[in-house]
Amino acid sequence: MSTHAATLYARRNRKSKFWLALCYAATGFGLFSLFLILCALFYEGFSGLNMAVFTEMTPPPGSAGGLLNAIVGSLILTFLGVLVGTPLGLLAGTYMAEYGRGSKFTTSVRFLNDILLSAPSIVIGLFIYEIVVAPMGHFSGIAGVFALALLVVPIVTRTTEDMLLLVPRPLTEAASALGMPRSYVITKVTYRAALSGLITGVLLATARISGETAPLLFTALNNQFFSADLNAPLASLPVIIFQFALSPYKDWQRLAWSGALLITLSVLILSIIARVLGTRKIAK
Repeated sequence: MSTHAATLYARRNRKSKFWLALCYAATGFGLFSLFLILCALFYEGFSGLNMAVFTEMTPPPGSAGGLLNAIVGSLILTFLGVLVGTPLGLLAGTYMAEYGRGSKFTTSVRFLNDILLSAPSIVIGLFIYEIVVAPMGHFSGIAGVFALALLVVPIVTRTTEDMLLLVPRPLTEAASALGMPRSYVITKVTYRAALSGLITGVLLATARISGETAPLLFTALNNQFFSADLNAPLASLPVIIFQFALSPYKDWQRLAWSGALLITLSVLILSIIARVLGTRKIAK
């Protein structure tokens, strides 16, 4: 190796080590910040966690209470949001991967889906407010379901398309060669082969919407009392956490920490399940 080449190699090696050190430092800073946040969340959350949190309603200031109405409301909104949004995303992703592959229409739909995927959730809330809440004249759980479903659709659409495109073509071609209709091949062969990936997409969408606050402020709003009426304001954990955390009352702040812990653990469990399913190979 010539002197010039050796000098150039040494200079590039020093630059590489410098930038690698910066990357490690940034990663360490991020992990340390996350560790501090989780420590504070677990300490404050577990200190206020008891059976009353799961059995009593949200209290007025200065009174003991829990988060039962908020927990039930969040479960209702999340379940119905996923129930409404998942079929739409599944059908859209199936069309893009199986019927409209490579077409200009599919390219346009994919572009719009990516925009919707990255749109701020508060924009979704304002949109649903204009087309649902304003015409109805009041906040409601129905509007909250529509807002969350609109957040579910682009996630399920993208994961469905990606998972179906990973299914080996010889597998579907072999099924078609047996004379099976296209719809039968998709439902009985392609979906089964990509089942773990499809479930992963639904779980990721569920984890995404379970902690959304902004769209619910413009749609479902809140309810201090227990209610399962979708035509009326409905309580939810994210909104309760937002309101209680900003309050000057210690008992409300304690409940806010407990609610934040419950959502964090739920999202963590869903993310772990989605990660485990995502690592499974597509069935051959």
